[in-house]
Amino acid sequence: MNSNKVRTGIDGLVADNFSSLKGKKVGLLSHAPACDLKLRSTLMLFKQHLNDELKVVFTPEHGFAAFAQDLEAVNEKIGDSSLKWISLYGTSEQSLHPKPQDLSSLDILVIDLLDIGSRYYTFQASMLYAMKAAFESGVEVMVLDRPNPLGGMIVEGPMLLPEWSSFVGVHPIPSRHGLTLGELAILYKEELELEGELEVVPCENWKRNMYFDETELPWVMPSPNMPTLETALVYPGQCLLEGTNLSEGRGTTRPFQICGAPFIEGNIAADILNKENLPGVVFRPVSFKPTFQKWQGIECGGVEIYINHRSLFQPVRTSLALLYHLRNLAGPNFQWRTEPYEFVCDKLAIDLLFGSNRERLDLENNKPWQEIIADWPDEESDFLFHRKPYLIYTE
Repeated sequence: MNSNKVRTGIDGLVADNFSSLKGKKVGLLSHAPACDLKLRSTLMLFKQHLNDELKVVFTPEHGFAAFAQDLEAVNEKIGDSSLKWISLYGTSEQSLHPKPQDLSSLDILVIDLLDIGSRYYTFQASMLYAMKAAFESGVEVMVLDRPNPLGGMIVEGPMLLPEWSSFVGVHPIPSRHGLTLGELAILYKEELELEGELEVVPCENWKRNMYFDETELPWVMPSPNMPTLETALVYPGQCLLEGTNLSEGRGTTRPFQICGAPFIEGNIAADILNKENLPGVVFRPVSFKPTFQKWQGIECGGVEIYINHRSLFQPVRTSLALLYHLRNLAGPNFQWRTEPYEFVCDKLAIDLLFGSNRERLDLENNKPWQEIIADWPDEESDFLFHRKPYLIYTE
């Protein structure tokens, strides 16, 4: 076996024959996409190595099998009656948090989830909520780390302001944070002054400049609309469209890479966006008909995003420019999402995603997108500086 091959936290645990967990009462927060190098699920490996020591399995948004759509409540009904199964994505905000009685009999909670490097992606929020609950119950936490698919060098986007925190933004970090789940766990523990025992089982041989396809690890879909690395690359920007009545491409074979609406003319949109000469990206006009969610069964016009230089590509700035122009093209047909979003009823989804109402208000005031981002470079530089104590991996 190649000694320089990237290995994840679960691979390290297997190599150590689970010795650090033997004799402890164990809980596991994970899902089927969390696998080792041989594509064996973390849960299967825990069952093989721990026998009766594994007591409870917690599952995140999309469920253990990772087939539930976004915002779809999950009620885990698994045939394995030897374990207690608890969904951490139900029908209320309270369902996102483990209950004390579900943790009280445990010695340690192990977390192994596939994150994709964006603040909105909710697995790292589930990790934080579980960490808090575990520490309050006197339970140790172990995070099995995995590479950030987008690499660990680049951060981008506005910082979340604390008063706008939600399940899609649990702590002040930028939209694209450049950290692994283990590094986020350390940052959250220190900055929130959480008291408890935290261990991160690190990846081996992962460097911060590595994108996922450079790790030689198999890509496993962490959620139904994250089929490829290319999807993950555009997601830190394109998820913003969830806060609008524009389709973000759900219900197509290119979620987040395709976007638009029935009132958008794709040729005009692509021409305007390509004239912006945004770094690392070009746009192609498309017509598409979503099979579910927004504009289901209705022909839409829009654009498809093609990344031609990913180290130059800026997903959050690109999608802000896209949102600015599509909103102008749509005129009165454009709307912000006003329905409850991730159990929040008193704030707009777009504000929760941006991390404040600054960008939305600027858009409504017809401020050019290039001026809207004026504060972002300072916020990004500040975060790059203050995240340094929490970094595990070298450049």
